[in-house]
Formats: sequence, structure tokens, C-alpha cells
Amino acid sequence: MDVQGPGNWINGTCPHDCPDACGIRTRVEQGRAVAFEAQPEHPVADGWLCAKVNPYLERVYHADRLTTPLRRTGRRGSGQWQAVSWKEAIGEIAERWQGLIASHGPESILPYSYSGTLGLVQMTVAGSRFWNRLGASRLERSICMAGSRHAVRATLGKRMSPPYHHVLDSRLLIFWGHNPVSTAPHLMPFVRRARRQGCRVVVIDPVRSRSARGSDLHLRPRPGTDGLLALGIAKILAEDNLVDEEWLAGHAHGWPAFRRRIASLDLASVISETGISGKQLRRLAHWLGSSHPAMIRLGDAINRHTNAGQTVRAIACLPALVGQYGVRGGGLGSSTGDWFTWDDEAINRWAECPPPGRIVNMNRLGAALCGEVGDPPIRSLFVFGANPMVSAPNSALVEKGLLREDLFTVVHDLFMTDTATLADLVLPATSQLEQEDLHRGYGHTLLGYNHPAIRPAGESRSNWETMQLLSRAMGFGESWLYESPAEVVDGILRATAVTEPPLRGITLRKLRQNGFVAYADGDEVPFADGEFATPSGRVELDSSAYSDCGLNGVPDGSTATPREDTPPGCNPADGLHLLSPAAHHFVNSSMANQAALVRREREASVMLHPADATSRSLEAGGRVKVFNTRGHCYRTVTVSEDTLPGVAVATNGFWQGEDSMQSINRTTSDRLADVAGQSTFHSNRVWVVPDGMETGEESET
Repeated sequence: MDVQGPGNWINGTCPHDCPDACGIRTRVEQGRAVAFEAQPEHPVADGWLCAKVNPYLERVYHADRLTTPLRRTGRRGSGQWQAVSWKEAIGEIAERWQGLIASHGPESILPYSYSGTLGLVQMTVAGSRFWNRLGASRLERSICMAGSRHAVRATLGKRMSPPYHHVLDSRLLIFWGHNPVSTAPHLMPFVRRARRQGCRVVVIDPVRSRSARGSDLHLRPRPGTDGLLALGIAKILAEDNLVDEEWLAGHAHGWPAFRRRIASLDLASVISETGISGKQLRRLAHWLGSSHPAMIRLGDAINRHTNAGQTVRAIACLPALVGQYGVRGGGLGSSTGDWFTWDDEAINRWAECPPPGRIVNMNRLGAALCGEVGDPPIRSLFVFGANPMVSAPNSALVEKGLLREDLFTVVHDLFMTDTATLADLVLPATSQLEQEDLHRGYGHTLLGYNHPAIRPAGESRSNWETMQLLSRAMGFGESWLYESPAEVVDGILRATAVTEPPLRGITLRKLRQNGFVAYADGDEVPFADGEFATPSGRVELDSSAYSDCGLNGVPDGSTATPREDTPPGCNPADGLHLLSPAAHHFVNSSMANQAALVRREREASVMLHPADATSRSLEAGGRVKVFNTRGHCYRTVTVSEDTLPGVAVATNGFWQGEDSMQSINRTTSDRLADVAGQSTFHSNRVWVVPDGMETGEESET
């Protein structure tokens, strides 16, 4: 493609961690991107972009873009760097790694990546083939939705979320732990249209979010009690004869055991523990039992508690009780990730690699770097498409690990992130407008191709190109390590189509020509045939996948209460349950260095209920220290009834910055949830005091 042609519009796909995966296009004049917008014909983007991505050219042409490799010359974090060539940088990495492999084995090297891009080439393949050939440690990628994925598969067999436009047929929409105004914005036009047609919209969230403000009913359970709330709703459905017994008899496994569980439930205890009144609970149950089609849409936040699996299982059972699976406009919205599965061998090339390396859970990165992982210990970390100093839980411990003098750290990024400041080598990465890739949204059933629109900034290189340079430097000769992005995509498409009918007929040529291609009929209703890919072939209200691993096969309604040690000198009763939701203007930590977006997001704050602010003598606008025994950060107080008494809210994604210490993940727990190694960001307890007040030093472990 000639990306230098005058006035060209080049089609692409948004790469960021969002279910929408919008079609984008860039107008290029004399080699420079001069306009950026949504593809007008893209059925999800529909001609507009979200607040995060709309000013994308500010990111591409940001003055702080890295354009050359850098080697650290002073102490870690000193900001002292020397520009080096790619040849020097790759040569140094290869030399250090060859030495580590000789002395400690390849598992002493750990790649760490996640959602800086969601591309098939630039993340999935770049995060697998080279590292598999190297024999490096593998990353358990469970920071986001692992618990939900595990729970939905145990219940339904597959995650097959209905397409966005199916909500137009809904009479009831329940957004549970989900704030789509900020995290799935292109769903909202369909929601607004559905509401105008008479659909009721319910939001279940402890916080009065942007989405909650536009709902017909907002239920605010105490954090971590959602599974119990779901069972309370189920109890009322059963007692008030709102259960679809005929549907359950034909399509569900374990209804008798589930019925016994909810029969034993004390509704008064549900009301007391969740904080939801009996009137609200009954109102929602009757809406769910009578307003059909009814759809529940889950947000990722709901599974970031210690009881992730049991919570999502309980919620996923509700549509079955009222016969709403297989109904257009009904069912469960979570992810479209299982409409098909990429061919594993085509991606990983395991057949030509050493035995797979050990697995390191990404949520335990700090602990892993500080000695939890041994034999061999991690001696080198390669970070790309991620900023764990901001996005990982217990980031104070991550920082401690990154400060190890014997750790050789390389970061490949567009910017000098908080993580990059502690690296030994920093490599400049391309933006989405400078690389080729294929994207699959997890909120719809489209594949989107991304054509590079402009030349890479300076000496920046893509993730995949960097892996090829490393492959060559390590002496690897396998041809699949050196395929072009187009060859990678073509090979994986062909291999996957052999076993996955949705991809048959979808070719590289068609994707390049059209920009996006649907792999499922937009009118297809998930589970319309009444078949579920579970052991029983039914919705599993009682799941052997859970009972076999020592958990209750029937959702147990367990609640998640943070178990934190009280910092020295603090009153246990003064602890607050901390929630750290997604920002409206950032995607995780991406975009959080763009001044205009930071201004729109406003300063990093912690929201307190008026009663909590008053009892602590805190005023709006005051600077406070938010802390526990893991770490601390500093925030500005906002006072609002948008949060519950006893619950503090601090938006995540803000970079730590110079001396500002504003990253809330310095306090979050790296404890794992009940299933799938899931993160537990929201099972967190903190104390909040005025900045400068003596607290007794927390450990900053």
C-alpha cells in the first residue's frame, strides 16, 4: 500500500481494551496523518468515536513519543538515559539473556504484556511465538475477566454475548457492575433507542455512575455482595411463581439443587448484607420475571472480588430461571469471545518449541519479582503493551521488585511510562497508525483489519518486528518467526477455518478490501437451538467444574469482605471499602499522559460519602493520603452521595507522575479470587487521612 499518497483515507481498527473495537480511518497528506475519525459505514462505530480515542492524533504526534532506544546510565528511576541504536540494544538483550539461560535456564526470563493493543499479530502472536521458542516463563493473563470467563463457561459452555443491536428487542436491560457509558460507549445508542421503545433499564452498582444516572432503577448493593443479591432475586422468582419450570425442565441441569439452595436462604439476611431494601429486591425480581425479553449485561468489575466465580455464576443462572436464553433480546451479555476459537497451534507453534515454561500469574508480579517465584528466580522482565507500575495490583510491591539491581528489565512502549522509568533498556514502539494487524472485538462479531497509515515515528518498531529482531539475535531459524503480519493473519485464518465454520469464506484479501467482515449473522441468537457446550448439554445451575475443584457446584451467595491488617495507629472501624473503577477518558493507563484528557478526567481524587468525610474532618478539595499496609498514594477529596457510606471510590489509570504518588494500585490487593487466578482489585480496604498526618508507617511491601 502506498501510504504516502495525497489525501488518502486509510482504514483501520481501534486497538484498545474496549468491547467496541471501532472501525477507524485516517486521512494522510504528504506522509502525515491530518484527520482521524470513525469509519462511517462501520455498524458499531456508526460514524463517531469515544472521548478517549477521538483525539488520537494527539497521542500519535505527542511530544513525548519515544523515537530511539535508550539505555539507563544512572540509578533506576534517575531519568538518566543514553540513546543507543537498535543493533546495540538488541545485541545487549541477547547477550544478557544467553548468559541467563546458561546459568539459570530460559524460565528466568518473563514476558509481561496485556492490553496496550488487542491485535492478533501485535499482541497475541507477538506474546507467544518467540517466547515459546525461547522457553521463557509464561504469563497467566488473568488480570481482567478470567473469573467471569471461567464462570460463564461453567454455566453456559461458551461466552456468546448477543450483538449490541439485539437490545432493541429487550423489554428489560440490567447492567450489573457495568458502566457502558464509559466502557462500552457504542452500546449506548442502542440502549437509548430501546428505552424510548419502552424497555426498562436497571443498573446494579454501588456507585452512581454515568450509566446509573440514566437508568429507570439503580440498585446499590454493598461491594462484594452481588452473588447473594442474585440468589435473593432467584428466591423471590421461585416463591412468587415467576420461574419458567417448563424451560428449566428441558434446558437446565441442577434445578432441584439450586431450588434447595435458594429455599434455605434467609431473605432478611440478604436484605441486611446487601443493603438493598425488600421493596427494591421484589421490584426487580418481578420485572425480571415478567418483562420479556430480559437481558443481563455484565461488566468486568463484577469479577474483581475474591468471590468472582461464585458471583458471576449466580448472576448467569438468573436468565435461565425465567427462560431467557435463546431468546432475541434476552440472555446474558458478557463477551463474544467464544463464538469461535483461534487455532492454538497456528498461534503458538508448540510443535516446534521446547516444553512450555512454567506459569506466573500476572496479578502476583510484585510477589514473583520479590522471591515468590524461585528455581529459577526471575532475572529478566520484558514488558510490552502494559504498564504494571500503574495497572497491576499491589504496585508498591511491583516497584520494589523492579528496583532489584540484579533484575534486567526491558520495556517496549510509545512513552516513558512509570514502568519504563525503572528499566535498563527502553525501546520505542509504534502506534496503531504505524502497524498492521487484525482485531476481533469482544462486544460484537466483526473482524477488523488495521492498515498502517503512516511511517513509524523515528526509529519505533512494532511488537512483532521487535520479536523478529530478538529471534534473529538469539539465533532462531524457524520461518514462522519471520512471517510478515499479513502472512501471520492469513495462516491463522486458514488454520482456524478448518474447525471453525464462522471463519469459512473470510480471507485476508476480503479483510484488506472491506476493512471489516462479520463472522456471524447479526440476526443469530446465541443458544437459540437450546444446546449448551457444557458436560450436560444444558445450562448448569449445578456445575461439576466447580464441585470438582472444591467449590460449591451450586452458587453459594458468598460475599467478599476485604481482609486487611489495620495499619499501626489506625482504628479498624475507620477502614473504607475501596473501589477503583475505570476512567471515562483513559483506557486503563493508556491516554493518561495526554494533557487534554487528563484535564477532562479532572484531578486524581478519592470520592467519599458526606458522612465519611465529616467523621474524618475532611473537606472537598483537600489533599489526603490513601493507605493500607501494602502502600499509599495521594489524592484530592471529592464529597458526594454518589458513593455509599463506608465505600471510597478512586478512579484508576492515573500515572504515578513525578513525586505525586497518585496511582491507587499502590493499595490494591494481589490476592487471587476463587477461580482462574482472577485479580481482586475491588476487595480492598483503605484508610484516608489528611496529607501530613502521622499514620505510623505502612510497610510499602
